[in-house]
Order: sequence, then structure tokens, then C-alpha cells
Amino acid sequence: MIPAKFDYVKPGSVEEAVTALVDGGEDAKIIAGGQSLLPVLRLRLAAPSLLVDLGGIAELKGIRDDGDGIVIGAMTPYFELLGDSLVQEHVALLAQATHTVADNQVRHRGTLGGALAHADPAGDLGAPALALDAVMTIAGQSGTRTVSAADFFVDYFTTALGEGEILTAIRFPKYTGWGSHYEKFNRTAQAWSMCAVAAAVRVEGGSIAEARVGLTNMGTTPIRARGVEQALVGQPATAEAVRAAAEHATEGTAAPSDADAASDYREHLAKVLTGRAVLAAAG
Repeated sequence: MIPAKFDYVKPGSVEEAVTALVDGGEDAKIIAGGQSLLPVLRLRLAAPSLLVDLGGIAELKGIRDDGDGIVIGAMTPYFELLGDSLVQEHVALLAQATHTVADNQVRHRGTLGGALAHADPAGDLGAPALALDAVMTIAGQSGTRTVSAADFFVDYFTTALGEGEILTAIRFPKYTGWGSHYEKFNRTAQAWSMCAVAAAVRVEGGSIAEARVGLTNMGTTPIRARGVEQALVGQPATAEAVRAAAEHATEGTAAPSDADAASDYREHLAKVLTGRAVLAAAG
């Protein structure tokens, strides 16, 4: 189908983009890489009166070292995450999850900020952001504010972004020396996750000293598997101990039932994939 008629602007700064978004009212939408929005427009599931294209704002792109953290501009495309040495060294889990997203064409157009702001619970970058305690920087008419990933994801396709606000950057603490792995289960290659697990662990002397675990598509938002994390800390990095901790993976989840899988099957997957992800992260 052909999208409904809309106006289009391409601001050159965050301030101009915020102004355009506010002036456009509730029917204005932001377009980042467009990999989620354009299919929705073509199906006429959304009919915005105005599209505000962030592609011309240079300050929203790039990856930089910020002392004890790594800051990634919201308009940084997936393929840059995959090839960046800072990401590989300090937040490898993010790169591992990004590698599973769609195909090369999508990874050259899609952006980190666009994926997080879209907040699809089956999307692969929300769980790593949540597990790694990312902090979102948001710009609006009244200035900028920061929101933790734990508070950013509110509900199904809903975030803490208010009217007239734009996600500008994501800051990740450094996890240098940690092991990590993203374990994804999908029906076909390059498809959305039926269920996936993002895991990062720090191993000392053969035991797990710290653990971070996030779940994809096990509720209306990404979910932090804190029961698993607590059960892992202090345990030996063995298959038996890890699989026992993975039994806590479904705590606090609300796995959906759909054409891909029933909720009880997803619950089974969550436990199995958590065990695999943590064992791989622990080496």
C-alpha cells in the first residue's frame, strides 16, 4: 500500500527537531532509520501528519569514551556498533545482540536510538540495554533529562519519552573484562525473537562474581531477570550451577501467546536460553 499523505522536515539540530515536533502536535512522528516506521506507514497502521527526520543531525551520531562509560548517539546505525572497538571492548553484549538483528541492509539503516524508542518487546536491543544499566538522554523544550533503562521501557511500544521529546544518546557503563553472550531463538533466520536472553558475567577464580541478565519477548517490555542474577552470584561457573539459576528466569515475566509460540513454550525457552547464554558468557 501507499502511505497516507504527510509533510516532511529534516532539521539540522536537536533544537530545531524538538521545535518541529512540538509544532506538529500529537500527529507528528520522528523517523530515525525508518526500518520500523516505514512498514507501518505502508500498511497505514499509522498516518502521521508530519515526519521529523533526524538523519541530518550530526550530533546524534557517533560513539565516544566518557570515562567510566561509553556514550552512543541515538542515530548511530547498527553497523557502526558492530565495527567499533570501544563497543567491542567495553559493551560487547550490545554488539553481540546487534549482530542478530535482521540483515546487512537493515543494519546499515536501522539505528540504536530508533530501536529503543520504538520499544518493540521482540526487538533485540532492549534487553541488552536493560541488563547493562544503560541511561537514556532525552531532549525536550525544557532542556535535557536522563532516564535509566529500567524506567525507560513503560509498556508495549511505549517509553518514557513525552510529547515533543527526542532520545538523543544512550550511555552504557563499561563492562571491560566481562564475558557476554546473546542467545536468540527465532523461527526463521533474520526474524524477530520468539525469545532471547542477554547475559553478561564477571568470573573470578572460577566463580561468578557479578551477573546481568535481560530477557527479550517475555512480556510487554524487556525484563531484567534479577532472580537469575541473584542465584548466580557466588556460584561456580559450572553447567549444573548455571542451569539451577536459570530456573528463576520466568520470575516476573508475562510471556505472550501468539502465532509463533504459546506462553508456556516461551517460558521453557527462557530457562533453556538463559542457561546457554550464561554458560557461553562464562566461557
